[in-house]
Amino acid sequence: MRHDKRIDRRELLKLSLISGSAAIAGSTVPQLARAVFADANPVVATKYGKVRGTSADGVCLFKGVHYGAAPEGAGRFLAAHPPQPSKETLDAFTYGDMAPQNLSTATGSDIRIAMGDIFGPGKVSEDCLVLNVWTPSVAGGKRPVMVWLHGGGYTGGSDGSPTYDGVNLAHKQDVVVVGINHRLNVFGYLYLGKISEKYADSGNVGMLDCVLALEWVRDNIAQFGGDPENVTIFGESGGGGKVSVLMAMPPAKGLFHKAIVESGSTLRVSTTDEADAAARKFLAQLKISPDHVDDLQKVPMQEMLDAMRAMTGPNSIRLGPVVDGRSLPRQPFDPDAPAQTANVPMLIGTNGTESSVLLGMADSSLFNLDEATMRSKLKSYLHLADDAQLDSLIAVYKKGLPNSSPSDIYFAITTDRMMRMNAITQAERKSAQHAAPAYMYIFAWRSPVLGGKLRSPHGIELSFVFDNTDKTPGMNGTGADLGPLAAKVSGAWAAFARTGNPSTSSLPHWPAYSSETRATMIFNDECYLVNDPGKDERLAVSALPRA
Repeated sequence: MRHDKRIDRRELLKLSLISGSAAIAGSTVPQLARAVFADANPVVATKYGKVRGTSADGVCLFKGVHYGAAPEGAGRFLAAHPPQPSKETLDAFTYGDMAPQNLSTATGSDIRIAMGDIFGPGKVSEDCLVLNVWTPSVAGGKRPVMVWLHGGGYTGGSDGSPTYDGVNLAHKQDVVVVGINHRLNVFGYLYLGKISEKYADSGNVGMLDCVLALEWVRDNIAQFGGDPENVTIFGESGGGGKVSVLMAMPPAKGLFHKAIVESGSTLRVSTTDEADAAARKFLAQLKISPDHVDDLQKVPMQEMLDAMRAMTGPNSIRLGPVVDGRSLPRQPFDPDAPAQTANVPMLIGTNGTESSVLLGMADSSLFNLDEATMRSKLKSYLHLADDAQLDSLIAVYKKGLPNSSPSDIYFAITTDRMMRMNAITQAERKSAQHAAPAYMYIFAWRSPVLGGKLRSPHGIELSFVFDNTDKTPGMNGTGADLGPLAAKVSGAWAAFARTGNPSTSSLPHWPAYSSETRATMIFNDECYLVNDPGKDERLAVSALPRA
């Protein structure tokens, strides 16, 4: 039997029934049936030992595979090591543990409920350096590899979310999908390097976990039918930020060959001074003096999480990557794109109204603004002292969005300010290298859920990228328009992973982005290309003072 033959459950049952009768006639079909059943639990030899997976819907799945040893105890805040090799064949049937984090539940607001399960199964623990692999076949072929970095900022999230299930993307697009868990929040980004040289890498160990996972992919993915010389990293929100940061990390150089940033373009991260101040505030919260920093190794995981949860308002801290002069020697995309990845093509984009979730989840009044309240909230959000500048800005958006409500204007302006301008700047700086291309998109499809109030929110493109709209009806509904659009989006992402160009026969011609043309693909029920969409709005927001 060809190992890359896709056989669904009905074919499997048919073969098993045929084998029963054919055995009497001395047919070779029983051998075929046995081979099919053997593939139900494929075994792959990795650098660290054999792993046994499962099969479903034409895809082999390997879940909870360790790419790093548990960093708990004395390994906290230090760069992780590869796992110890095992002489046993390890079952990779279930998702591994999530990174330590304060789990929130899908209750408390209609938006949270619509978002559904953003974590998936399993518990949180420090033994979280695991990855998941979906592949059409463990034998033959050198398929493009797509390594997913989950969202959740740098403080939460997991690859176990049903939205990120890689079965459909792997099966329909003939790619190998890898998703990873890694250290987050204070466990992954608490910079202690100015307090103790021992912890010089502590501000970026979460990112170094991602590098370690990419090294695992380089060393092992060929055994899963993937091509280690054709690896694409892609991520959304915080995951898009991680992709942006990896582009500038010397330890990651050469470990990936293409990059996709969805709603997470990151130009700058914390400096050592900013990160040091945050670390000292956290130590004070735990009543640990800086000269006893090693005591952090002994604090129970839950106590660390409780302390982080308690730090709110003026006492809150920013957690994320740090320009530490070691693993991250420069700002990711400021003042320019990193030279080390000049030859890495990028696909960059945002959604139509990112802020309808990002801001609307915390303030339901934003969906029912009157003119005066919209102006007041925008003035505060944009830190504007000049009413004339606010009047001019709102007038530009009203002209571009005729018949729009005050809430429409609010979400359009805040989305451009918080997300789209960074994406445009990142694409501009990438294009300015005149090396590998950048491609730009806007996902403008509007969700029908909750009466359509979410519009085109943060995260809405995810189920289309993974072709999992059937798994997320609370976010995207159940309309007949879902399948065709998911095929176009996931097909474009896979085409980019395969060739470095997202163009497909189902989309209009999609040229690379440049500051001259600003070619942008608009994803909607009808997909189309626009040069410099929202030009007047872009110029108006660009003229605003930075906060």
